Amino acid sequence: MEETLLIRCLGNSPTLRIVDFFLDNRLFDYSKNEIIQNLSIGRVTFFKYWKELEELGVVKVTRKIGKSKLYRLNEENEVVQKLIMLDSVLCKQAMKRAVEEAAEKTIAV
Repeated sequence: MEETLLIRCLGNSPTLRIVDFFLDNRLFDYSKNEIIQNLSIGRVTFFKYWKELEELGVVKVTRKIGKSKLYRLNEENEVVQKLIMLDSVLCKQAMKRAVEEAAEKTIAV
């Protein structure tokens, strides 16, 4: 699994991996099983951290399909808003560095 900028910056904890998954997939909602499969983490590990994310309001239920609940990042949560901003700043910095490096290579040639 490729490391994202947020994971590289803040560390590879299960909680952050779950949040990062939602940051990268903000347009859709997911069942717990889909999240577990996409992150390739164990069910025990997932559920150990998931409950706290729900209690803190980081994730929210968006709809139910049968007995399954689908979840999405709670973008109304202040912590989530700050994480979105951090992710955006990290992406901008990475793009700026990539452009500068490309420019340097072009000048060197």
